[in-house]
Amino acid sequence: MSGRLLKLGGDSSARMRRFGWETNTTRRSHHGEEEWQEGARLATGEGRRRRSAVDAGRIHSRDALRDGSGGRSGVRARGARSGTGGGVWAPLPPRSRPRSVSGAGHGPSSLVLAGRRVRVKRPRVRSTNGSEVVLPSWAAWSAEDPLERRAVEQMLVGVSTRKYARSLEELPSDVGSSGVSKSAVSERFVRGTQKHLQTVQERDLSGLDLKVLFLDGVHFRKEHVVIAAVGVDATGSKHVLGLWEGATENAACATALLENLAERGLRTDRSLLIVLDGSKALVKAVRAVFGKRALIQRCQVHKKRNALDALPEGKRVSVKRALNEAFAAEDHARAKRLLQNLIRTLKQEHPGAAASLREGLEELLTVKRLALGDRQLERMLSSTNLIENLIGQARDCSRRVKRWQGGLMMLRWTAAGVLEAERHFRRIMGYKAMQTLVAALQKHDAELDPSVPNRAVGVAA
Repeated sequence: MSGRLLKLGGDSSARMRRFGWETNTTRRSHHGEEEWQEGARLATGEGRRRRSAVDAGRIHSRDALRDGSGGRSGVRARGARSGTGGGVWAPLPPRSRPRSVSGAGHGPSSLVLAGRRVRVKRPRVRSTNGSEVVLPSWAAWSAEDPLERRAVEQMLVGVSTRKYARSLEELPSDVGSSGVSKSAVSERFVRGTQKHLQTVQERDLSGLDLKVLFLDGVHFRKEHVVIAAVGVDATGSKHVLGLWEGATENAACATALLENLAERGLRTDRSLLIVLDGSKALVKAVRAVFGKRALIQRCQVHKKRNALDALPEGKRVSVKRALNEAFAAEDHARAKRLLQNLIRTLKQEHPGAAASLREGLEELLTVKRLALGDRQLERMLSSTNLIENLIGQARDCSRRVKRWQGGLMMLRWTAAGVLEAERHFRRIMGYKAMQTLVAALQKHDAELDPSVPNRAVGVAA
């Protein structure tokens, strides 16, 4: 797009001072009139009255004052006491600190403004040895980072690369701009989301006092899945811990993610409540990394859904009511008894549903066994809804993507989406009862034989 260049300088000293591009020449013109008036007052009776308020009656001018002929002289004003008490003019010594830089005109360049680069004339400054001096204000305005952030933000809210230019503020028709083409926006988005992915995958976890770990997978295509990990600390605050891409939600992929978390500081020598969706691959990976320190809680929502899918329509309402009653029981013993009764009832007519409920029954009631005493906290820790909500927000950010080009692209988009969701994280419901969970985990640690070393990955010596 062609157009005239914006001139941020020229003969407008006020505009240059506003951007921090004031040269010595503009300083002289700005201060000269004021200093001339000061020198005139000094040589009159008003000056004699003011000399008591200055250091020995001396006022140094920053620049030469105009002489009587209207030109510039190389003298400065000095007020001194004479034998009669009057003010006199006397030359001052030459400038004690010579200039280090000087103005060198203007040159064509561009600034970042409103999500694009706008063509402007850049004020040039040179040092005494002739080398170019970069103005700090110019370096800040011309940085590339704001463009990357704007591209990422626009695309995460659903703006396509082709419509990026239309989403920006309109400029005058005669002002040239660049950096809004489809390819330029795409390149900046890739760089920005790569930084997001690096942030997620390289976070230091050693400073987090994590008590709960949520694991779940994001399925993009049949051959790609991204496993996400979210932690909850002792105060109830949530933290995105890591992402890992694999062909399927298998044990190898999950183990690689957990080992990566351990390498970055996640403690595996302390008991941890781990909430899963019931995948056998995830359970196997957790057992391999955490050993007996892992207290696994199967997602009750997934279990209920799987059991109801194995039933005809006419049976689903009554079975769903029975499951809700069992999951709402106040203690572990009653919940287990209600589930066992339901399994016996379904065993003859619907063995598939009964087998689904029987599988992982103890892990389905882990939170009940810990006796947290807070219904909100129990409900929050008995399902993977927390991490599924996070995944849902990440999917919403990438809803306009029609063709996935590989696992790295999926990781970048997922990282950008979860970090966007993390900005709005709040503490979990029932966080005030988290100390009850902390005490239960410490009790579980005490029950384990301390003489047997934990062989899990990442255990401190």
